[in-house]
Amino acid sequence: MRTLLIEAFSGLSGDMFLGALAGLADTYDDLERFPEMFNLLDAKIEISQVNKNGIVCKHVHVIDLNEEKDHHHRHLSDILKIIENTDITEKAKQIAKDIFTIIGRSESKIHHIPLEKIHFHEVSGVDSIMDILGCAVLIDQLKITKTYTTPVCTGFGFVNTQHGILPVPAPATADILMGIPNYIGKEKGEKVTPTGAAILKYLDPDFDVPVLIKKQIAYGPGKKNFKTPNVLRLSICEESDTLKGTYVLETNIDDMPNEFLGNDFQNGLFEHGANDFFTSAIQMKKGRLGILLSCSVAAKNLEKLSNYIFENTSTIGIRSYPVKGNRLEREIKEFSTSYGKVNVKIVTIPSGRKRVKIEYDDLIEIQKETKIPLQELQLEILKEINK
Repeated sequence: MRTLLIEAFSGLSGDMFLGALAGLADTYDDLERFPEMFNLLDAKIEISQVNKNGIVCKHVHVIDLNEEKDHHHRHLSDILKIIENTDITEKAKQIAKDIFTIIGRSESKIHHIPLEKIHFHEVSGVDSIMDILGCAVLIDQLKITKTYTTPVCTGFGFVNTQHGILPVPAPATADILMGIPNYIGKEKGEKVTPTGAAILKYLDPDFDVPVLIKKQIAYGPGKKNFKTPNVLRLSICEESDTLKGTYVLETNIDDMPNEFLGNDFQNGLFEHGANDFFTSAIQMKKGRLGILLSCSVAAKNLEKLSNYIFENTSTIGIRSYPVKGNRLEREIKEFSTSYGKVNVKIVTIPSGRKRVKIEYDDLIEIQKETKIPLQELQLEILKEINK
């Protein structure tokens, strides 16, 4: 799995993404070929080294060589044609199309104009097109399969746009960021652009960041300077194998027949990784009676067991947490007795003494044949074993 961690603690934009992705892919030298690859010969890429509060990194700047800018008011169909005519992989083309479509849908929603009739203003110049196409190529090259992000700093205040003065984040940016944790920070200014927000949205990040082991880090600086370093930090990571040991998995169930939690369901718990389980009668909100299902499970089986419970009960939420515990040394031995073979669990307690217990399944099978009461049968067999 190729895992990407995004830390946008000072905002994000298309050029910041492009610079950081180029750093991860080590492709700064190839960026100058992008205008030719994209058939955007009216664009030029300049790479300069900058210092952002002591963080020295490379800024990727796309220069629009056109003197007239009116052609920037392109429709989505115009941009999709530009993407289709590029010399890049089909996967990269689709990534770029998806990113522009994310922007288009938000603009359409904000301005109440059909998607196909939306004029792309701020994001239809060659600089934005280059940023998105370049990021699409690099995302494809890096083979990103999983993305995590920390909350995004948006800034606050107002910004001048082709639609007039708008609040920060601009309406389209705010719409794209819906569902993504963000905060305004302590400095005025626009820190997230529609392009940056759309690239983030495309990557479909998970916000519950686990323990990660960073293998590679790159920075993408922005044009502006703030009190905090205006850089986007991207990291290629491995997910730490913190899921070790034992977890307790719990869920409350109050709206399904108890029979559904019988032997077949319980056998399924063991088949899907439960070490042990128990149920408790509980009283839930509004006085409803319910059942608390608690399972002990090895960390590696946590997701497998959770999925089984979701599929086979009416619960819509499961909680889990790691636990520590002491386990006595134990072993299973087979003994031959006058009643037949039985498996016996032998446990060593701290003093060194042994405790033995006949496996219930073996005991019940013998009882079915002998018709001897279980307690009496157990005592007789234990006498033989102890001898």
